Amino acid sequence: MSEVKKLQPPLAEADVRSLKAGDRVSLTGVIYTARDIAHKRLCEAIEAGRELPFPLEGAIIYFCGPTPARPGRVIGAAGPTTSSRMDAFSPKLIANGLKAMLGKGYRGAEVRDALKKYGAVHFSTIGGAGALLSRYIVSAEVIAYEDMGAEAIRKLQVVDFPAVVAYDSYGNSVYK
Repeated sequence: MSEVKKLQPPLAEADVRSLKAGDRVSLTGVIYTARDIAHKRLCEAIEAGRELPFPLEGAIIYFCGPTPARPGRVIGAAGPTTSSRMDAFSPKLIANGLKAMLGKGYRGAEVRDALKKYGAVHFSTIGGAGALLSRYIVSAEVIAYEDMGAEAIRKLQVVDFPAVVAYDSYGNSVYK
């Protein structure tokens, strides 16, 4: 079994370029949640020249809409959403500094091209294991688009969050 690479966002280009499809990673630090509508709003803000609710440079976006937290927990189930739902928006975010995304499933050709062009990666994590994955989240705070409920953007502090490099910055994929 391969060694687990420990990463701390924000990610530098050297971090991203050191990763290969199939590498197992452990994320510790701040990541942000965003799904379809949040992605649309972020792209609209970029197009309008408005400030974003978090810095994109080196950031990791987790495609997740967590459930409400049970008493004594910081977050509810926090599993990944199907990544292809964000394909229309990801290239613009990558071009503006996003270094990694985290979800499940395939990415389209435009996203894969943007990963190569701008030096970014796509991580996958375990679908259907949201309750288990929530144990790696030590704090969660809504920072934008509160009107969207579960799909609001959250700033998550994670410790040893497990993922696999599904698409690297060289055009390789675990899905081939």
